[in-house]
Formats: sequence, structure tokens, C-alpha cells
Amino acid sequence: MNFTKLSLLLVFIPMFAHGGNDDCVSRKTVPDKVLDLSMVVELGLCRNPETMSAYYAMESARYNKNAGYASYLPAVNGSADINKNYQNHDWQDWQYGASISASYLIFDFGKRLADLNQLSSTWRAMGFDYDDRVQNYVYGVIGAYYALLNADADVESAKSLRAVAGVALDTAKKKYSAGVVARADVLKAETAMASRNLDLERAKNNREIAKGALLTKLSFPADGEITIADMSGDFGRVRENRGIDELIAIAREKRPDLLRAAANKDAAWHRRNSMFLKNLPSISATGTLSWRDNNRDYIYDDNAHTGGSIGIRASMPIFAGFANMYGVKSATASYDAATENLRTTKDNATLDVFTAYQNYKTAQTVLSQTETLLKSATESERVTAGMYRVGRATMLDWQTAQSELVSAQKQNNAAKYDLFVKRAAVALAIGDIKSEIEKEQ
Repeated sequence: MNFTKLSLLLVFIPMFAHGGNDDCVSRKTVPDKVLDLSMVVELGLCRNPETMSAYYAMESARYNKNAGYASYLPAVNGSADINKNYQNHDWQDWQYGASISASYLIFDFGKRLADLNQLSSTWRAMGFDYDDRVQNYVYGVIGAYYALLNADADVESAKSLRAVAGVALDTAKKKYSAGVVARADVLKAETAMASRNLDLERAKNNREIAKGALLTKLSFPADGEITIADMSGDFGRVRENRGIDELIAIAREKRPDLLRAAANKDAAWHRRNSMFLKNLPSISATGTLSWRDNNRDYIYDDNAHTGGSIGIRASMPIFAGFANMYGVKSATASYDAATENLRTTKDNATLDVFTAYQNYKTAQTVLSQTETLLKSATESERVTAGMYRVGRATMLDWQTAQSELVSAQKQNNAAKYDLFVKRAAVALAIGDIKSEIEKEQ
């Protein structure tokens, strides 16, 4: 499956939504199994109304493009009539008639080709708009997915840190019972335990909010349940980095808004040509066949007539109140605007890629630093706990070490999943968000 300039039908919705389970849209609850990132994206895309709306808009443009081929085929019209004339104070006999006419455009200096090219470019632009909406939606799902993983990690960290606080409380109670420390140590340990319980409740609340955000992204009720798989710890390392020039080159080939701006420019160019060619002559072949009956006993008597004609017709607009002239000027201005919009889009795309790349590199550095911090804080808490047991550290020292461990754990969780989001932002910036899903598998 590739993002190409000529086919948007191979992107996400045809793969996921239209190729997914038949009950996907009608489901009331999330599948009762562990879902990885690709499964979550598949589930969301087949249910998301915004991307579906963009898909049908693209289909509408495709049908309009197909209708443009009609000008290369003959036009045939048929008619029938029945009438009764009133003349000299008397109603005449009923008269019947029928006719069929056909015309075929032979030559128009390329106007119909310009019209067809305009419709084709518009269809391509709508396809790239659909692609852009899909990629932005997928990026939103990825962000919500990682936010839930981060919230899950915070809950597990809060549980483990509460266990550490529990050990500290038990140790303080034992030492107080043995008369080694004052009751103040027990009170401090109880305070720390209460704080860890509070942190756990907050983490659980944040987890429910993150879960509701993801479920809403998937068009499910926010109070439902979903179980998702964690990411590999080796994902997003420095060795996977690519150069900024390479990323910008990829963006110019795949980024949907760039391709859409280019297609809109092409459509505007063909529209300008069509408006100019509208002022030139066109040549058509014509033919008619008719029959009329004056309601006598036999349809083939003298009162029944058949007739027809064939010919060549040339037509050219001479004066239309300057509408054609202003139409050309308007189409030219639209083309100039589309050209400038393409330039702006290129500049913005380059900046987006550069910004996303720098953020991603920074996130890699931050993750490495938080891993070092967590390792140091974990060892510091372990050593301080041992020193407290042998009377070489105070409860305040141990609580300080625990607080530092809490902070380090939260920072590491946030940095880990922020790295995943920043990596997805790079993929979005170059127009290849699909690669994020494939790398996760």
C-alpha cells in the first residue's frame, strides 16, 4: 500500500473501513481482546464519520470526472407531442408527432479536453484531501493510544511506589516498637503513605480520562472498556533516525496537502484554458428524424409525413456582455492564487518537517536523560532505605528519596510515550503516518 500521486483509493479507509468487519460500524462495544495500534486504527477508521465524509466527497468528484467523458460521445434527444389546434372558430383534428435528433462535437480547439483535465485534477485534489484527513485522524488516534499507555504506566508506577511507602511505614513501626526511633518517623511514614494513595487515585482518574478520550476517538461511549498492547521498549531509538534532507524529500513526494495544492493548481490551469477556449468556434455534426400524423385513417397517407436532415453546424460566441472576457480574467487570477498557495504549502511543509524532526531528536535525548534519572533515583531510594534500617539515615531522608523516585518515574513514563508521539508527528509531517503503524507490528 503506497501513497502515490495518482491513486488515493489504496490508503486507509479502503484497507481498513471498507475492508474491515461488516459489524464494525454497528458495534456498540470494543472487541473483548487486547488491541494493538494497527487494530485500534482499523477500528477507528471504519467508524469515523469525518474520514467517511471525505471519502464520499472524493467519490462525488470521481463521478463528476467520469461525467466529463460524455462530451466525447454523441448527444441524442427524442421528443413526442400531441396537440389540437383551434382555427376559424373551430377545433381541428388531433395531430401527433415524434422526432429524434443527434449531434456530435467534432472539433472545439481542445475545450472539452481542458474541462476533463480540470475535473480529473479536482478529483485528485479531493483524493489528497481525503488522504490528509485520514492521516490527521490516525495521528490523533495514535496520540490518544499513547496517552492511555502513559496513564496505564502511571497507575502501575503509583502502585509500586505505594508499595515502597508501605515498606517504609512497616519499617518505621517496627523500629518505633523497638524504641529505636521516635513516633515522628511513623507519622511521617503514614503521611507519605497517604500521599502515595492519593497519587494512585489521581493516576486511576487520569487513566479513565485517557481511556474515554481514546474510546471517543473510536466513536464508542467514553465509559466503555478497552485493553491495548504496550509498545516495544526498543522503539524509536537514535539508530532509526533519518536525515532532515531525506525527510523533506519524502514529504515532497507523499505529503497530502502538498499534493492537493499541486492538483488544485493543475485544476486552475485547465480551468483558465477552458475559459479561453470557450471564446473559439466549435464544429458539430447534426442529424434529425421526424414523423407527424394529422389523425387520418391511415398513417401512411398524404397527411402523414416523415422527414429528416443531416448537417454540419459551426458556432462561435460573438458577444456575451463581456462575461467571457471577465471569466478568463477570473480563471487566470484563480490560477495565480493556486500557484502562490502551492508555494506557501511547500514552505509550511518544510517547516513542519524541520520542527517535528527537532522535537523528535529532543524527545530522544529527554528519554535517555529520564532513564538515567530513574535509574539513579531507584538506586538512591534503595540505598537510603537500607541506611534507614541500620540507623544511618532519617525518615525524612527516605521520604525525600521516595519523592525523587516518584518524580523520576513520572518523567520517564511521560518521556517514553512522548517520544512515540513525536515520532508519529515526524511521520505525519512527511505524509507517511502509515509507517508508524507498520513499525509497531
